[in-house]
Amino acid sequence: MKKLNLVFLLFVFFAIGTWAQSFQKTNLGIKAQINSMDVEIQFYGPSTVRILKSPMGKTFEKKSLSVVKEPQTTKFAIKQQGDVVSLKSDKFKVDVNLKSGKISYFTLAGEQLLSEKESGATFTDFNDAGSNTYTINQLFGLDKDEAIYGLGQQQRGKLSLRNTKLNMVQGNTDDYVPFLVSTKGYGLFWDNYSPTVFEDKPESTSFKSDVGDCIDYYFMFGGNIDGSIAGMRDLTGQAPMFPLWTFGYWQSKERYKSQNELVGVVNKYREIGVPLDGIIQDWQYWGNNYLWNAMEFLNSEFPDPKKMVEDIHNQNAHLIISIWSSFGPQTKQFREMEPKGMLLNFGTWPQSGLDSWPPNREYPSGVQPYDPYNPEARDIYWKYLQKGLFSLGIDGWWMDSSEPDHLDFKPSDFDLKTYLGSFRKVRNAFPLMTVGGVAEHQRGASSDKRVFILTRSAFAGQQRCGANTWSGDVNSSWQSLRNQIPAGLNFSMSAIPYWNTDIGGFFAGAYKGGWSEGTKNPSFQELYVRWLQFGAFTPMMRSHGTDIPREIYNFGKKGETIFDAVAKTINLRYSLLPYIYSTSWSVTNSQSTIMRALVMDFNDKNVRDMNNEYMFGKSILVAPVVNAQYTPETVVKSNAETGWDKKGATNENKNAAVTFTQAKSTKVYLPEGTVWYDFWTNEMINGGKEIVKATTIDEIPLYIKSGSIIPFGPKVQFATEKKWDNLEIRVYEGANGEFILYEDENDNYNYEKGVYSTITFKWNDAKKVLTIGERKGSFPGMLTKRKFKIVLIAKNKGTEIDTVSKLVKEVSYSGKKMVVKL
Repeated sequence: MKKLNLVFLLFVFFAIGTWAQSFQKTNLGIKAQINSMDVEIQFYGPSTVRILKSPMGKTFEKKSLSVVKEPQTTKFAIKQQGDVVSLKSDKFKVDVNLKSGKISYFTLAGEQLLSEKESGATFTDFNDAGSNTYTINQLFGLDKDEAIYGLGQQQRGKLSLRNTKLNMVQGNTDDYVPFLVSTKGYGLFWDNYSPTVFEDKPESTSFKSDVGDCIDYYFMFGGNIDGSIAGMRDLTGQAPMFPLWTFGYWQSKERYKSQNELVGVVNKYREIGVPLDGIIQDWQYWGNNYLWNAMEFLNSEFPDPKKMVEDIHNQNAHLIISIWSSFGPQTKQFREMEPKGMLLNFGTWPQSGLDSWPPNREYPSGVQPYDPYNPEARDIYWKYLQKGLFSLGIDGWWMDSSEPDHLDFKPSDFDLKTYLGSFRKVRNAFPLMTVGGVAEHQRGASSDKRVFILTRSAFAGQQRCGANTWSGDVNSSWQSLRNQIPAGLNFSMSAIPYWNTDIGGFFAGAYKGGWSEGTKNPSFQELYVRWLQFGAFTPMMRSHGTDIPREIYNFGKKGETIFDAVAKTINLRYSLLPYIYSTSWSVTNSQSTIMRALVMDFNDKNVRDMNNEYMFGKSILVAPVVNAQYTPETVVKSNAETGWDKKGATNENKNAAVTFTQAKSTKVYLPEGTVWYDFWTNEMINGGKEIVKATTIDEIPLYIKSGSIIPFGPKVQFATEKKWDNLEIRVYEGANGEFILYEDENDNYNYEKGVYSTITFKWNDAKKVLTIGERKGSFPGMLTKRKFKIVLIAKNKGTEIDTVSKLVKEVSYSGKKMVVKL
C-alpha cells in the first residue's frame, strides 16, 4: 500500500512538473512546445503581438524585410486556467491552448476578435532549390458577419475580401500586400515573401505560402480600421511627406520621343493657362533595347538633357523620368553586375532587341532584372542613377516594372539564387527592395529634395519609401475604371496611403478605329473625362496611356465642352491643394489615410461592400460616374501582350457626333449618421438613403459631410505660384468639426525637425462659433499676416424644406487665437 502511494505521489509530482514547464515566460511574452511545434508569442507593444511557429527543435534566423520596429518592453499579465494560458496587455488579451496550440484574441471586455482553427498550423516538407524548408499554412476562423479588406491591389471590382481566393504573386496590375483589416477593429500581417494563396471560405480563412522556415504573423488591435493601419505603419514604417508639387496635375504619355516634344508640352500648358506641375518622360530616352535602362540620354533626340531639365524648371514645372529594375546587356550596369552574379536570368520586358511588335525572338534583347536583395547591387544601381540622372536635377523617379515583369514564366525561374536565397523565397518583396534601395540612397545623398517615386508595384512597408504606386497597364474601358475604385481602396487599407491610376486607362487602341485621332472619338472623350474626374480625387492626379495622347489641347480648345470639362476638373484639384496637403500631413503625423472606404468612417452595413464611392480625406464623399451616359459602353479586353498589338485597334467604327450638353443622372448612396451637402448646389440631404443625382459631363457627384471645415486655395498655374494668404474657409453646419491647416517649405525634410506651422480650426455647431487657434510652429517664408474668407453653409431657419444659405465673413489673422461668431 505504501509502495502504491509512493508511485502515485511520484506520478502527481511528475505531472505537476510537466504542467509547470509547459510554457516559459520571456521578456516579450511566452514560449511553448505544443504538438511538435515551437510556439512563441512576442508583444511588440501593447496593441501588437507577433506569433512565431516552427517544427520543434528546428533552428532558423528570420530578419523581416518589412518590419522595422524593434519590440518594446510591454507590461502584460499571465494567467493560466487548465490548458489555456492568457496574456493580457492594457489593450487586448491573447489566449493560447497548450494542448491544441490554438491561439485566440479578445478585447479586454472579453469579445472574441479572431481565433485560429484547431490544429490550424501545418508544415509540409519542401525542397527549395536545394534548401530543406517547408510550405506553411495557417487557418483562422472569422465571424460570419465580419468584413475584411486590404491585401494590396486587386483588379476584381470588389471591395470585400470575404469568399475570395487570391493567388498572391506580384504582377503588372496586381500588387499584393499580405496585410488585412477587419470591421472588428484588428489587423493581421502575414510576414512572408514567397508566393502565397489567401483563401476565405465559410469554414476557414487561410494563408498558405510556398516557402517558410516558420509561420510568422502579427496581430494588432487598433479598435477600428484607422487604428489597425496605424499599428501596421508603426510596425513597418511611417509615410513621409511628399512635396507640394506632387499633388498638382501631371501630364504623361507613352512616350515623348524628343527633348523638344517634352518641353513643348509644358510650354503649351503655360500658353493656354491650364495648370500643370509636372511632366513624365517614359522609356527609350536611352536609345535601343540593348541599352535598356542605361540611365543616360543616349538617344540623339535628347541632345542636351541638362538644358531640357532647366527649361522645364524655368516654367515652374517638375520632371519625373522612367527607370527600370532591369538592364540591357550593353549598359554599364549590366557589365558591372553580371560578373558578380547580381542579375536574374529570366524572361522580362523587352523580349527583343528590336523596337518592333511583335517581338522578334531571333534577336533577343538580353535584358535581365537585377538582384535588389543584394545591398551591393542596390549601391551600383544608385551610383549610375545619381551620376546619369539625379545630377541633372531630375525631380523624381518613375520606377516601372518594379514587380518585375516576368514573361514566359517557368517554375525553375523560382530556383534562381538571390542574395537572400531562392527567388521563390523572396519573390513578392522585390518592389520593396528595389524602391527602398533608391529611396534610402537618395535620402542619404540629399535632404534638400524629398524623395518622390512613382512605382508600379508595392509590398508591405513600402509606405516608408516616399513612393506612390499606380495600378499598372490597365485597359481603357468602363469596367477597368470601375475596378480602380475598390483596387485603390483595398490598397489604401493595406497601410500604404499613396496610390493612383493611368487616367484614361493605358491601352486605348480600341478607340482609334475609324478616327484619325482617338481624342475626337466621343466614346473615349466621355471615358477620359470621367476617369479624370475620379483621378482628381486620388493622391496623385496623373494622365497617361498609349495609343491616344492625353494632353488637354488634343481634346479641343477653350469654349468646347470636353476641353472645358477637363480644365474645370484640373482647376478644382488645384483649389483643393490646401485641403489635400493638410490631409497628407495627417497621414504622416497621425497615420491617417487619404482614399477612405466608406466603412472606415460610417457604421452603416450598406457601405461594407461599396465599390463605387469613397471619402477623399474625412470630409469629401466622391461618387465617380462609372457608366457611360452619352455613348455606348465599349467592351475592351487586353493585356500587356495584346494591348501592344496595334492591329487590334479596329473594333470601333466612327459614329455620329455626340452632344455632351444634356443633363443625365446617377444614383448615389449617402451613409447614415450624418447630414450631407451637395458640393455643387449646397443642397442639404439626410444620410442613410440612396438618391438620384443630376449630372453633367463636367461634374460628378461630390458631397460634404456636415461639420466639415475645408480650405480652398487661389486659382494658380502651378502649386506654389501664390501664397495661401487669402484662403476661403468653408464651414458646413450640422455637427461639430475640426480641421488642421498644415504649411511648410513645400519640399526638403526640415519638417522632420519641426520646421512647419499648423493652424487649428474648430467649429462649435450649437454656438455657431468658429475658433481659429493660435498658430503653432514656424518656417522660413511663413505668412505672418493673412486673411480668411469664412463661408458658412447653413440651413435656412424656419423653412419647411431644407434650403441652404451662405454667410460670408472676412477676418484678418496674425497668428493669435480668434473667435468668429457666425
